[in-house]
Amino acid sequence: MANILAIVGRPNVGKSTLFNRLTKTRRAIVSSEAGTTRDRQYGRSEWNGKEFSVIDTGGWVVNSEDIFEGEINRQVDLAIRESDVVLLVVDVNEGVTEFDAEVAHLLRQAKKPTLLAVNKVDTYDDQYGAAEFYKLGLGEPFILSAVNGLGTGDLLDEIISRFDPNKTDSAEEDLPRFAIVGRPNAGKSSLLNALIGEERTVVTDIAGTTRDSIYTRYNKFGNDFYLVDTAGIRKKAKVTEDLEYYSVVRSIRAIENSDVCILMLDATRCYDERGLFMGMAAQDLSIFSIIQKNKKGLVVCVNKWDLIESKTTADIKQFENSIRERLAPFRDFPIIFTSATTKQRIFKVMETALQVYENKQRKVPTAKLNELFLPLIENYPPPATKGKYIKIKYCTQLPNTQIPTFVFFANLPQYVKDPYKRFLENKLREWWEFTGSPINIFVRPK
Repeated sequence: MANILAIVGRPNVGKSTLFNRLTKTRRAIVSSEAGTTRDRQYGRSEWNGKEFSVIDTGGWVVNSEDIFEGEINRQVDLAIRESDVVLLVVDVNEGVTEFDAEVAHLLRQAKKPTLLAVNKVDTYDDQYGAAEFYKLGLGEPFILSAVNGLGTGDLLDEIISRFDPNKTDSAEEDLPRFAIVGRPNAGKSSLLNALIGEERTVVTDIAGTTRDSIYTRYNKFGNDFYLVDTAGIRKKAKVTEDLEYYSVVRSIRAIENSDVCILMLDATRCYDERGLFMGMAAQDLSIFSIIQKNKKGLVVCVNKWDLIESKTTADIKQFENSIRERLAPFRDFPIIFTSATTKQRIFKVMETALQVYENKQRKVPTAKLNELFLPLIENYPPPATKGKYIKIKYCTQLPNTQIPTFVFFANLPQYVKDPYKRFLENKLREWWEFTGSPINIFVRPK
């Protein structure tokens, strides 16, 4: 198991900037607005051939006006308990504040190896302000500028020396990534917490609580994959804050980097005040188009089903048919009705996502393809165009592709239109299990 470094401190001292520098990523959102980070953000860093994990945390405050204060502080406490070494980051320009003193007191009680980094030492004269932080009682402060990298080498040397040398770390495996996506307040974070059995992310009734895309490794019950909680994606016209804009960008990147997307729908939003069924919203369709454009596997999860009063078989069938009609022509995907709060069918979501991932990896032997398709094509050939008859003589599946990709070789490929390609795709789905996975069909000259 890897050694873990937790970065803690009060708001707006540069923790996320340092996290991005240590992990060589831009995963954490960086803003001058205090309280930008709310959840624990995990990353990996390497120094002198030694790898370790890094946790970015929200800013520690007490008695503030931030409604997320209690949840953020609990996430900080969890990160401290989980870590092997804690790095307290302070701001040289602000000097020692009461919040710095409170976090330092918290760390002394935790009895974890602790280092003190005085950040934002961006000029030569700034370094003289670091002496004030000796009063925190955490030893010699390290002078640091997370923006330009000043002092990070010496700090990393000390961090590595504090780690347990007996803890070995294996390279990160190429594990499946399942992104939980949807509109704000659809229950994405609640689903993640219910699946892993702990309060991994902050959950409130306020839309936009999650800002970063939170990666969590799930290795229970013989499974091993990454779950990615994302920020809710709203219409562009409704995104007015810079922070939300960057949250949406990271959510879209999470979709791009995932293997399977779990599209969360809020069942309560699909009915009007009179209880009449309205179906999927336009924004849900926009999120699906992003998933489809990036050729990702799909599992549709209808959440908050426990809040729907009418749950007859006819209601469920109506709901399913409405979703499939809105997402047509791609109709071969699983739909699961869940409740993250009551944990109703949440593990079925995970099992289905794994099955969709396997379907994306499915390989069909060339001999079997030709054995079934060539007689079918002979009986139902592509329609003749301009008096010319199209003959398909051979088909095969391409290796090493992101999604199942099949090539049909014909004498006049330019005349094979999309309706016939959909006919071929439907037969592929009928004969082999490709549920939830997109399929590419190409027709090439023989």
